[in-house]
Amino acid sequence: MLQAVRCGWLQRAGVELALLRLERIDPLISGNKWYKLAPHLAEARRLAAPGVISLGGAHSNHLHALAAAGTRFGVATVGLLRGHELDTPTVRDLRAFGMQLHWLGYAGYRARHQADFWTPWLARYPGYLPVAEGGMSLPAARSCANLVGMIEEGLAALGWPDYQQLWVAAGSGTTLAGLVMGEGGRHPVVGTLAVPADHGVAATVERLLAEAGASPGSGYQLRDASRGGFARLDATLARFILDFERETGVPLEPLYTGKLLLALQEALQGGEIARGSRIVAVHSGGLQGRRALDARLRELAGLF
Repeated sequence: MLQAVRCGWLQRAGVELALLRLERIDPLISGNKWYKLAPHLAEARRLAAPGVISLGGAHSNHLHALAAAGTRFGVATVGLLRGHELDTPTVRDLRAFGMQLHWLGYAGYRARHQADFWTPWLARYPGYLPVAEGGMSLPAARSCANLVGMIEEGLAALGWPDYQQLWVAAGSGTTLAGLVMGEGGRHPVVGTLAVPADHGVAATVERLLAEAGASPGSGYQLRDASRGGFARLDATLARFILDFERETGVPLEPLYTGKLLLALQEALQGGEIARGSRIVAVHSGGLQGRRALDARLRELAGLF
């Protein structure tokens, strides 16, 4: 699962990079989504809940993984979606997996942080287990902490005695918080924000660490890699992704891992990381979401 990758910009910086290839875990319950969903599925089983209800957008990796897991394990699923009804590859999959969909509009989706948000939905779906957007919870973060052990197991195969930094994309902050817990201060964790800095990731990470009894404000740093907004694409990002794929053979998607690795390249070009360093970065999956963006990526990169 830990794979060394080589390309020109890494060689010029004198830095080695290994990717934790979580997108290879499962073709449908992909990447870090399995680690975040596993505790919720276990809780639903413990409670004998008739189903699980959660939130996301029309391209949501979280809802896609949840719907696929529901089909595989015989759990009914409900998705509350941001905005108005769209036809996307993800939405078509959600329906095919049997997920019941409800479109909330934009104001309705913003209300998800209100204390009484779940009340009418749990009245409509009694006994269902509600799961926050992205699977965010302390048990999910603790599950993601296990990824550090997976990294350590892969070091010997690479011939690496150690690494200097661990990089991961941050959407909700759950995986980032888990990695900080798993590292326990042994290596600094760099979280690259896939969403703008005012979307509350920092507060979420601090809250999860506090709930876990970990020292707040230490062991990690945040970098804004959103490039102006979630799902915001530009020509630089598009060319970077396609060039990286051509050089390494590793598929990327533009919302999380693509922006993560571009942020790493920019840090190297800025001289922020010493030559001779070894970096581990998490490939968090989400490749299913690229289907709706592939033509746009190629257009931005000037390929047609």
